[in-house]
Amino acid sequence: MLVSPLRFFQADHMGSYGPAFYQSYDASGQFTHDFDGEQLFSVDLKTREVAWRLPELGDVAHFDLQTGLVSIAMIRAHLGVLVERSNGTGATPVPPRVTVLPKARVELGKPNVLICIVDNIFPPVISVTWLRNGRLVTEGVFQTSFYPQPDHSFRKFHYLTFVPTAADVYDCRVEHWGLEQPLLTHWEPPLPAALPGTTETLVFALGLAIGLLGFVVGTVLIITGACVSGAPSCRGPGSPDRPERAGGGRSETLWGRKGDLGEPWTGVGEQR
Repeated sequence: MLVSPLRFFQADHMGSYGPAFYQSYDASGQFTHDFDGEQLFSVDLKTREVAWRLPELGDVAHFDLQTGLVSIAMIRAHLGVLVERSNGTGATPVPPRVTVLPKARVELGKPNVLICIVDNIFPPVISVTWLRNGRLVTEGVFQTSFYPQPDHSFRKFHYLTFVPTAADVYDCRVEHWGLEQPLLTHWEPPLPAALPGTTETLVFALGLAIGLLGFVVGTVLIITGACVSGAPSCRGPGSPDRPERAGGGRSETLWGRKGDLGEPWTGVGEQR
């Protein structure tokens, strides 16, 4: 592969015709025009088209396709000489870095775009695909051309339009010579955040409920204990008072019913 940057400088801005590259593998090549570090357009050898980074720029500007193709052809002609001088030693592949993030804040059910940023690409031969729940996605995907970097590596952006749901997860799968196996970068919708103060409110409500329950249970136990000890307040209506003895004592009297005829009976307990 051969890279040929052609640069010109003006005032505080920088324009770059190129860098252009050609590589023998798959006979691919690209010519790029940058301005202030932003790609304006690129020419792809395979598609033989001028691809504007922003489609609107193509309505107000023009670039001759043949100029880009000629630049790639010149690099291709020099590549054979460089390969011969290097004794056919190939370039050392570099593992790419991958980041996946949404274009906008994620809201379930609201259309959004996932962006897979593949950085540190060298050489610029790469395969990037999208997976939804482990299955290949081919609709709603698009990509940019290679973005040359100052260290002669490349960067590429891949996009996926989608509607986030709680049941769907996504992976950006990257295959490159610098990787021993395909690299999957996972992304899934974040869990909804709790509303401010929700946790504190729940803790307060739970504590209040437990406190009220303890108050009710305590009151019932106090009343039950008083009745078991024979407190006067627990006697039902019509219950006779305990007669006092002349000597200051008192007799315990048991009241009940006698026999099937319901005749009253009394029993006298110990005297105090």
